Amino acid sequence: MVSAVRTDPFAGAILQVGVLAGLHGTVGLGRYGWLAGLLCAVVTVAALSHGLRRSGGRRLGPADWVTLSRATLAGGVTALVVDSFSGPVSVPALVGLTAVALALDWVDGQVARRTGTVSALGARFDMEVDSFLVLVLCVHVADQVGPWVLVIGAMRYVFVAAGWVLPWLNGSLPPRYWRKTVAAVQGIVLAVVAADVLPEPLAVAAVVGALALLVESFGRDVWWLWRHRARRASLPAAPVSPAPVAPRAGWESDTRVLVDRRPAEVGARRP
Repeated sequence: MVSAVRTDPFAGAILQVGVLAGLHGTVGLGRYGWLAGLLCAVVTVAALSHGLRRSGGRRLGPADWVTLSRATLAGGVTALVVDSFSGPVSVPALVGLTAVALALDWVDGQVARRTGTVSALGARFDMEVDSFLVLVLCVHVADQVGPWVLVIGAMRYVFVAAGWVLPWLNGSLPPRYWRKTVAAVQGIVLAVVAADVLPEPLAVAAVVGALALLVESFGRDVWWLWRHRARRASLPAAPVSPAPVAPRAGWESDTRVLVDRRPAEVGARRP
């Protein structure tokens, strides 16, 4: 029998090809769009397979399948955005894929909590999909509002890079509902601006407002981590204890305690 660790992520690649084929047959998709979409599929398969091996899990959980579907939609959005560099693309298709992906962001969290399958791998997968989708949307709307909008998409990646130099940025953050609200606002605002239904001044104002909220949320979390850096450094390292959850019949998962470690992450799944 072929290991599920290898087959589950490849199901996402099959879904991705289906999304790309659907776009090609309905609104049209050029070679560069195909290449971008297939590259997304390859990266998703590689990253998810690596995550499963590291976590020791053998199968994706129910919520992970929802997130995998969102990843394929994000790949479709990426394909359209790359195609837009060489010619016009279907805005309804781009916005439609984005809207479904954003809606499913709420669904996967609900599924994880209701099935008792919240996991560190699932939360990280969810976060990476959301962050990448926001970055791609920022690239798309940069022509409408200006290249400065890329700051929204890059902020999370800059924060992660800063954590390599400043280890105290990797500390654990207390749950905060406002953080999740701000994260959701980013995707919604960018989707509305991408739909090209707002006058340019209003579109710019909306993105500026979203950026201001994101900077405030990141700034508050960074300040909290800075104030508590000494306490974190003085605490002895504690082993990570698994928190097993009885899996539903028909699948297996590796579930551990999930700690909120990143400020203002877009739609990160919470326990």
